[in-house]
Amino acid sequence: MKKIAILGSTGSIGAQALDIIDGHSDQLKVTVLACAKNIRKLCGQIEKYKPEIVVVHQEKDARQLSEKYPGVEVLYGTEGLIAAAESSYDLLLNSLVGILGLIPTYHAVCKGRDIALANKETLVAGGQIIMDQVKKNQVKMLPVDSEHSAIFQSLQGNKHQQLERIYLTASGGPFRGYTPEQLEEVTVEQALRHPNWHMGSKVTIDSASMMNKGLEVIEAKWLFNVPVSKIQIAVHPQSVVHSMVEYIDHSIIAQLGAPDMRVPISYAFGYPDRMENNAEALDLFGAGAELTFERPDTNVFKTIAIAYEAAEKGGTYPAVMNGANEALVQLFLEKKIKFTDIQNTIERIMNAHVPTYNLGLEEILEADRASRKMVYELLK
Repeated sequence: MKKIAILGSTGSIGAQALDIIDGHSDQLKVTVLACAKNIRKLCGQIEKYKPEIVVVHQEKDARQLSEKYPGVEVLYGTEGLIAAAESSYDLLLNSLVGILGLIPTYHAVCKGRDIALANKETLVAGGQIIMDQVKKNQVKMLPVDSEHSAIFQSLQGNKHQQLERIYLTASGGPFRGYTPEQLEEVTVEQALRHPNWHMGSKVTIDSASMMNKGLEVIEAKWLFNVPVSKIQIAVHPQSVVHSMVEYIDHSIIAQLGAPDMRVPISYAFGYPDRMENNAEALDLFGAGAELTFERPDTNVFKTIAIAYEAAEKGGTYPAVMNGANEALVQLFLEKKIKFTDIQNTIERIMNAHVPTYNLGLEEILEADRASRKMVYELLK
């Protein structure tokens, strides 16, 4: 029986992970559940899955849950996430949103726990320290993002040193083909209408701005140990090819499927074996009948060029970019700034940034805090 810890259990990824577990209750058992605020949904999960440990954001919620479920260890806050990450289980699914996900991942990896990673910020901000610990502790780092799972699957059975290029596919989001002038008029409601995927609001906005793809470039650099010069973004509106790997003989191996996150989740849960799931099968004669690819327009979506530059420069640049983006996305969702203020403000902050290198966890978190502070100072 494989014991699974889920951070972000009430979100989109967490809910789909539990759906996978429902279909494989003879092989998988939930031992840890964590969420921030959706306590009502969490209660239903506690009663159904009977975890050993539960983590919430606020102390008052933890007290109430402790009284309601006396047989469950209820923790709260960052310290609670760390304690849960260091507890006993076989695989940690980290589907937390934002830089918060870096902290429990780091502690879990240091304890030698295997990771199913659905939190981009872990490797965007802390790629070096995380992958150093992955190597030191011989941890499995299994990607859950559909694109990185596709790359991971396309690398199976092949020699890594024969890799020529990674094609990281992108749907293009709801504003594919827009001009800079059209992007200026984008509303929150429009940005939240992704054409192919159903995700949380932060990830959906990142997809609309194309920052999501920039973050994934940095994540791929660390996951697959390749220079960013070997990572090419390919806009693929159909979202059928989830990513591709080209080898030195110019063969390209791709992973295809319907846009359903249960596929990469089940692959991570069952690895190295595959597990059945309830995902929709790809209809090659329907949705998969036409496959097109385009280069991204970096003149309109400046976030892509910013992310490549951050990846090349390293040090605190990726953490600063990520922190600024998180703060700006929240301000946009609150309708306090324009959509284009996201990329324009990140660009200003990156241009002004004086980097530091040889980072530890605290230095990364401090760079994140400083970038958020600069966002609020610039946009007072």
